Amino acid sequence: MAHDTPLIATIVVGLSLAFVFGTLAQRFRISPIVGYLLAGVAVGPFTPGFVADQGLANELAEIGIILLMFGVGLHFSMSDLLSVRAIAVPGALVQIAVATAMGLGLAHIFGWSMGAGLVFGLALSVASTVVLLRALQERHLVKSDQGRIAVGWLIVEDLVMVMTLVILPAIAPLLTEESAGSAAAAQSGGDIAATLAITLLKVVAFFAVMLIGGRKLIPAILHHIAHTGSRELFRLGVLTIALGVAFAAAKLFGVSLALGAFFAGMILSESELSQRAANETLPLRDAFAVLFFVSVGMLFYPYILVESPLRVLAVVAIIILGKSVAAWLIVLAFGHPMRTALLIAASLAQIGEFSFILAGLGVTLKLLPIEGRELILAGALLSIMINPLLFILVERYGAEADPAAGPQLTGPEPGSPGGVPAKPRPEPARVTKKTGHTVLVGYGRVGGLIGESLIARGAPLFVMDDRDETADRLKTRGIDAVAANAVTAIAAANLKAARTLIVAIPDCFEAGQIVAQARAANPGLKIVARAHSDAEETYLKQYGASEVVQGSRETAAAMIAALDTPPPEDGSGAT
Repeated sequence: MAHDTPLIATIVVGLSLAFVFGTLAQRFRISPIVGYLLAGVAVGPFTPGFVADQGLANELAEIGIILLMFGVGLHFSMSDLLSVRAIAVPGALVQIAVATAMGLGLAHIFGWSMGAGLVFGLALSVASTVVLLRALQERHLVKSDQGRIAVGWLIVEDLVMVMTLVILPAIAPLLTEESAGSAAAAQSGGDIAATLAITLLKVVAFFAVMLIGGRKLIPAILHHIAHTGSRELFRLGVLTIALGVAFAAAKLFGVSLALGAFFAGMILSESELSQRAANETLPLRDAFAVLFFVSVGMLFYPYILVESPLRVLAVVAIIILGKSVAAWLIVLAFGHPMRTALLIAASLAQIGEFSFILAGLGVTLKLLPIEGRELILAGALLSIMINPLLFILVERYGAEADPAAGPQLTGPEPGSPGGVPAKPRPEPARVTKKTGHTVLVGYGRVGGLIGESLIARGAPLFVMDDRDETADRLKTRGIDAVAANAVTAIAAANLKAARTLIVAIPDCFEAGQIVAQARAANPGLKIVARAHSDAEETYLKQYGASEVVQGSRETAAAMIAALDTPPPEDGSGAT
């Protein structure tokens, strides 16, 4: 029996080709994102063979953006956002203005109208949410000072684009040569002011609802679901909150889906269930994020590289060089270290989803020529492909460019004016002076038990945990600890002088990277890691773990040992 299954075909073929091309890219040490984009080109309308449904692919990609921004919000508190407002707000606004001006100039050279140039420049000015966050998450920088600045910058850009999408239809008559200087243009001026006021009121109303009502309601709902003991209901509740708040934000307040999801996650981050919520949404987040890149690849018109190579090169130059240089200078002007400036510049050197939406609206309003949309899509694809290389250059040469960087500023202290810098905080990657010590990575449920046991024994201990509050709590007890992700900062543990390394984090892939770095730093180091399956145990041992403790085996052994314990005399079953 024949079936019309465009949704299934889009998901199956898109993910399958993304897996194949992503694996090939990884094999040649290229970012898998490049493979996902090429998979999109392969199933797009401009290449032979199977053509996926573009509309369905875009909607699936929107789900990925919602879940990704929700996950970022879970790790991003309101204090984090406010701490970077002094640089994120003016920095993003100035960078948007500079990039838009460059786009206007290029459009003038192409012979386009001022309206086309304005849309073109704005589309080139805004970075992709998914690309930026993926890059930060892969390098465990979301919670770092640089990551907070980049995410705050991104939020400001999103807000500007939300208002642009609402206002652009109202000002379109002013941007066409036919209506210039006419009474219709004067009437449009009043419409612009009214539209802007309504948009601002909607955004403020959304913020108020989330900060006043959502702050109590969302955590309460999730806590109630958690008390049912059903993991399935908990996962469903998390997804309902993420998707529901994002949808309501877009429909009721005119705010972007991504921004609504981010605020839902940020409100939920104040709950003790935030980490569990993040873990439950991770698989879907990754799958739909892949579909986003596939959908971008489908939009690409490859023949424009042959038809207009110089124009494509000029667009890519604005995105990669113009925007990056502007962001780099802005961050330096605010007194941040060179490495921070380079990382922010690399983060913003690409364009994405808002650019596509703006380009489509510009074509619909007859402001932007179709060639402009094709150039924007070409610039997006090429900049996303080049972006991982920029991060590699920053990682390789950033430290050399800023060898004497002092302590970084964490932003204003809580309650202080936005322009007053906070007191410097020592770099989290400082190297411990301990020798013959045990290094404990992760101080969660398992790592905390191990750490307390070692502390009780009086063993020399050095703890690495990526949560500031955990490290601060240990420091108040006199324990040597740093708030840093061990994947990128394991050198702080002074492994050459260490006796043992215990990797207690649950993420097997992160643990493997830590183990590999530790084994390379100290071939004789005893390394103990945790695993959840035989496959994970094999994986960790291949990377150099001396011993791997598997949770299921330890639990079974403890329960069997409990059978040999005689029952209490009163028969109550209490132990």
